[in-house]
Amino acid sequence: MTTPSTQLGRPVNRVDGRAKVTGEARYAGEFNVPGLLYGQVVSSTIARGRIKSIDASEALRLPGVLRVFTHENRPSLPWFDRKYRDDDAPSGSPFRPLHNDKVVYSGQPVALVVAETFELARHAASLVRIEYKPDSHETDLRAQRKKAYAPRQGKDGFEPPPKPWGHADKALDKAAVKVDAEYETPVEHHNPMEPHASTVIHEDDGTLTIYDKTQGVLNSQTYVCNVFDLPKEQVRVRSPFVGGAFGSGLRPQYQLFLAVLAARELKRSVRVTLTREQMFTFGHRPATLQRVALGASADGTLEALIHEAVSETSSFEDYIEVLVNWGSMLYRCDNVRADYKVAALDCYTPIDMRAPGAAIGVYALESAMDELAHALRMDPIALRLKNYSERDQNKDKPYSSKELRACYQQGAERFGWARRNPEPRSMREGHELVGWGMATGIWDAMQQPASAKAVLGLDGRLVVSSATADIGTGTYTVMTQIAADTLGLPIESVTFKLGDSSLPMAPLEGGSWTVASVGSAVKEACEKLREQLVTFARKTKGSPLAGVGAEEVVFAEGQLRNASDPSRAVSIVEAMRLGGVTHLEEQTSAVPSPKQQAYTRCVHSAVFAEVKVDEALGTVRVTRVVSAVAGGRVLNPKTARSQVMGGVVWGISMALHEETALDHTLGRFMNHNYAEYHVPVNADVRDIDVIFVDEDDTVVNPLGAKGLGEIGIVGVAAAVANAVFHATGRRVRGLPITLDKLL
Repeated sequence: MTTPSTQLGRPVNRVDGRAKVTGEARYAGEFNVPGLLYGQVVSSTIARGRIKSIDASEALRLPGVLRVFTHENRPSLPWFDRKYRDDDAPSGSPFRPLHNDKVVYSGQPVALVVAETFELARHAASLVRIEYKPDSHETDLRAQRKKAYAPRQGKDGFEPPPKPWGHADKALDKAAVKVDAEYETPVEHHNPMEPHASTVIHEDDGTLTIYDKTQGVLNSQTYVCNVFDLPKEQVRVRSPFVGGAFGSGLRPQYQLFLAVLAARELKRSVRVTLTREQMFTFGHRPATLQRVALGASADGTLEALIHEAVSETSSFEDYIEVLVNWGSMLYRCDNVRADYKVAALDCYTPIDMRAPGAAIGVYALESAMDELAHALRMDPIALRLKNYSERDQNKDKPYSSKELRACYQQGAERFGWARRNPEPRSMREGHELVGWGMATGIWDAMQQPASAKAVLGLDGRLVVSSATADIGTGTYTVMTQIAADTLGLPIESVTFKLGDSSLPMAPLEGGSWTVASVGSAVKEACEKLREQLVTFARKTKGSPLAGVGAEEVVFAEGQLRNASDPSRAVSIVEAMRLGGVTHLEEQTSAVPSPKQQAYTRCVHSAVFAEVKVDEALGTVRVTRVVSAVAGGRVLNPKTARSQVMGGVVWGISMALHEETALDHTLGRFMNHNYAEYHVPVNADVRDIDVIFVDEDDTVVNPLGAKGLGEIGIVGVAAAVANAVFHATGRRVRGLPITLDKLL
């Protein structure tokens, strides 16, 4: 029983596209009910210390202000770590809003003003007077470097650094050619277009319907139930559309807690929306200091690989990323040592941001590889191919598939790499220096357990559902394609539902595992429906398919057909009538196959960048990027290309623009707005070419697809930085590469 693929691999338009561009799509802060109240958060102005007093009298005198919640008047709650944790929490003690008088970071929520209107709540919040007793704070990673420690393990999915093998330090000392350099990456903030918001609809019976900005409705539901000691039947979380998240919605953020607290206490519906400034107060990509030391023989054979990193965390949790593991996965080397430590700062805990760990760890690694290639007077691609690893040395496992060689070849051909003059400052156009750089990208190809339900009606329409999310990645569209393809239906006959905690279980949407995880469950549920339909069509007397072998039945254009004689066919609706049913329903759970454990599963890329640098002014323009990606089976080339393009734009942003500036005297992020937090605009983004390299992987998941959301950004910053060196002869090892560093 097979079905020719008619929907997968096609560049299908987003099925939710019209809703988004017409305003029909509604987001967490746009659901309204009669009598809705509005909450405004009051943020701390010190980085560390205690609250001496809070005077809310002036705010409470305003007509329409109902309550000012603080640590002094909040209700008693089950504040136990074991009950408070969420699915993405690192080890340590999670932050509790309004828990006590202690301030642990600047911008911490210290009060919530609730009023009849949004404008009134904002004005009243400005009238709350808070007196602090500040303590000394530390927000400088370099200053705390000597106090860095090995992080406590506990975050699910974190791969600790591999145990060292060989004698890396001795081999480095003896190497004919070596690079030993430190690379620095700054704090970055996610800055999605949609701010974090939670609208809590309070029903008369005490049940809550919550519209939350989240990448996992089940995570938000579990969090609320655990913190407020509520049964899951009493809490429904919905998030039908998300206006970007990039990891900021993996953990429940504090506006969710505050909105639920206010709604339950006031027995009213409440919305809390964070301001753009407050979007800088609940997590970020951590700052890092990374040493990469490479030693090689004269012919370019790697003899030593050392990658050491110190990353920031908060004073109350140990946030960790897979930061230093990538080099020994990509490059063959007999002497490897990797070390990873964290330093506690008086800031909020960092959180996952697109390709956490890889985006910044691979930047340092691939910059060092470029430095080594230059020292060896060797082509950067040739150096990588010389040390190409066919196995994952960290685990001594083969890859389920690895078409990285083809990425190098096809990317280089498309880019025109063979025309590159290797000497820095050797290429120019008028008053601009031209530089060409490249780097490798890598990310895990993961699958998580997930469930899906499929319901087929007598009208021939199929409704499939799972409690996953669509953060702009195209989940609605690809899941619709998978379901339509499995049953041979047109796209228009399929509806996919997501973003509702009442739907079948799905993991957080992150890590580029959604298609592999939820998509596998959708495929399995639809296959179960298919089996029922085939049974009806084959076993009913008088059916055109009576007696036809199950393996001979194919699904196409809404029909079940005999593969060898397509004239013998019944429609899906006719098959249901033959079976005497008005609808069919299947719910299944898909789990990773045990055979996956014998392999390392990754997606790979090769990134090529061209920059033009004004020789007098030092301004840098990225004029071309080619990204060649080996991502398994590409289910929708259109949405997949958009994912990679978005990652490339962010990689350009990492290299040249993004940095959240900390004033260490105040312990506060200063450029907390779109005006001063620099991201690329249209004029910064030129020609981006995406190549999908053919790759067949029968191990990674039933669909053969690898996630593409993260790989687009990995390696881009390094490729741009390497191109800047090639253009100017100046190696900038701290991101972003700005005018002052070049000049």
